[in-house]
Amino acid sequence: MVAFGKKLKERQIQEWQGYYINYKLMKKRVKQYAHQIEVGTLDRRHVLKDFSRMLDNQIEKIVLFLLEQQGLLASRLTKLREQHDALEEQPEFSQIAELREAYRAVGQDLLKLLYFVEMNAIGLRKILKKFDKRFGYRFTDYYVKTRANHPYSQLQQVFKHVGLGAVVGAVSRNLHELQDRQGSYLSIYDPPALPLQDPVVELIKAAVDRLSYSTNFLNFLAQHALIMQEELPAPTEEHIDEERYHFMSLLLNLANTFLYMVNTYIIVPTADDYSMSLGAAATVCGVVIGAMAVAQVFSSVYFSAWSNRSYFRPLIFSSIVLFVGNAMYALAYDMNSLMVLLLGRLFCGLGSARAVNRRYISDCVPLKIRMQASAGFVSASALGMACGPALGGILQTNFKIYKFTFNQDTLPGWVMAVAWLVYLMWLWISFKEPSHDVEERPSPHASNSEPAENDALEKGLKQPLLITSEDKQGDDEDQEGDGSEEASEECRQPATSIVSAYRLLTPSVKVQLLIYFMLKYAMEILLSESSVITTYYFSWSTSTVAIFLACLGLTVLPVNIVVGSYISNMFEDRQILLASEIMVCVGILLSFHVILPYTVPQYVCSGLIMFVSAEVLEGVNLSLLSRVMSSRLSRGTYNGGLLSTEAGTIARVIADATITLAGYLGESKLLNITLLPSLIICVSSIVATCFTYNSLY
Repeated sequence: MVAFGKKLKERQIQEWQGYYINYKLMKKRVKQYAHQIEVGTLDRRHVLKDFSRMLDNQIEKIVLFLLEQQGLLASRLTKLREQHDALEEQPEFSQIAELREAYRAVGQDLLKLLYFVEMNAIGLRKILKKFDKRFGYRFTDYYVKTRANHPYSQLQQVFKHVGLGAVVGAVSRNLHELQDRQGSYLSIYDPPALPLQDPVVELIKAAVDRLSYSTNFLNFLAQHALIMQEELPAPTEEHIDEERYHFMSLLLNLANTFLYMVNTYIIVPTADDYSMSLGAAATVCGVVIGAMAVAQVFSSVYFSAWSNRSYFRPLIFSSIVLFVGNAMYALAYDMNSLMVLLLGRLFCGLGSARAVNRRYISDCVPLKIRMQASAGFVSASALGMACGPALGGILQTNFKIYKFTFNQDTLPGWVMAVAWLVYLMWLWISFKEPSHDVEERPSPHASNSEPAENDALEKGLKQPLLITSEDKQGDDEDQEGDGSEEASEECRQPATSIVSAYRLLTPSVKVQLLIYFMLKYAMEILLSESSVITTYYFSWSTSTVAIFLACLGLTVLPVNIVVGSYISNMFEDRQILLASEIMVCVGILLSFHVILPYTVPQYVCSGLIMFVSAEVLEGVNLSLLSRVMSSRLSRGTYNGGLLSTEAGTIARVIADATITLAGYLGESKLLNITLLPSLIICVSSIVATCFTYNSLY
């Protein structure tokens, strides 16, 4: 993996070399600070003051040069505007063509300036993160807040490209006007927007989209998906994405996600009743619900490996297996067989293609809409989680057709079998298999020739500004010598097994996975035993349980909107993380039945606190996890998404097994016995978080 310092040097525009952030100098200064603090020759207050001043000087250098270049571009555009006005009075085709080329030349220089801003923004973010990691400070938050919110902010010029928008607009509008519109008088400002056909305008638009600040809500929602990305993709990635992207195929992946979540939770309100109708105890519902998760532990691995070669065939296989599994689940009633019931749920788990859904978004959706697609993945999951119990509560009927029984126990299986059959036909007709054999092109070397420079510039501008895995290389760069900027080939390879992937996990990543395990365990206990608990204590009907579970599911998106749009702007992620863990713990404690009679308000309020806090915790936790996980886990079969899926699935399996085992001690003791492990794991995760608090960024 080539270090950022070398990448910055290779991709600099040579005539602007002195105006880029001096990343190498600042990296050395951070090392000097660390050594001086260690030997006691420098105190931390002096370090903070000196480093802040150094950053201010670097940003001022960048911004003053940026303003100078914007002025030059504005001056050129003013002269071109005068020529444009003259041509409107006496239009000549040859002069119009020359003017268009002149605007394109300005556009090319504007692309250089956008790339200049991008590289400096990356360098600033990386050096701030390196400082935080080395010294355990929260310096980044302090520096960004104090500088960005100041009325004379220079940092805004770098991170929000203030002023460049006017130049972008002038180039785009004039090129648009100079195109042959066959008599149309519409401008780029008139709805509906006309397509921007000029290649330079398209490149500028792509660069601005990448530099623009995406909404916090989409960022926060997309982080739930944990769709890992490499930081600086190959130069051809955007071109490859456009070729591989197919909207209907993406929609089919999201539909698969939605249906699978419905399939998971549709049986929760009736699982205890179904178990008793087959002669088992009500608490066997834990095994019935958990059987799907048991199979998913294994299916996640083979689906992840299968997606290296195909997306269509795994989805076809998933649909068929889920159709068979749901049919078996429904037929178990007439066969009076608990074994067939469990096998049906196991088959459903073997059809879990969530690894394929994640991988498709990561590999085949263009960078410019990948965040929206990731947010769509999470929204589809949340909607399925709410619709599943609601649908299970609606299916309250009882009739027979020939020898097949249709009642509240079997209808979830029949309905989902039909749904997967319809989905299978839609998939077969509409899915487009993307190509997996994409030829890699070598990256261009630096050249003084203008065509090569422009080519490298255009390719460089297709790289993302919002960095994830490159930042993760920060600690590795600290350990490199000044003369060594490139890691070995082995360090670039993805993990080849679960064991090798586990070895790549740092202590902070392990804490994040423990938190993820804890919240999934607590949520599964709450959801899976809800039918048994509410029937025992409150004599709730199936419909009442379904309404309660559906209401819990419907809180997911509103809570994410509030956290993503407001709370995340007011507090640091680590503060939200710790507060959410504590609130989950409070919810668990309030759920215990100790002395007083157990009441509906106590159960509903404690369950709501636990569930909502766990949802907030999941988003923040996965956000932090995506920042600290090794870049080698951003690709391959054994990637970060698979590890988080396995951690959550294993938690669900253990939770469902706990419910069934605790049931042997009697339903009166079920609630407290199942909550006790949740409390122990939650307290352990809080302690672990406190010990590693400064290493989570």
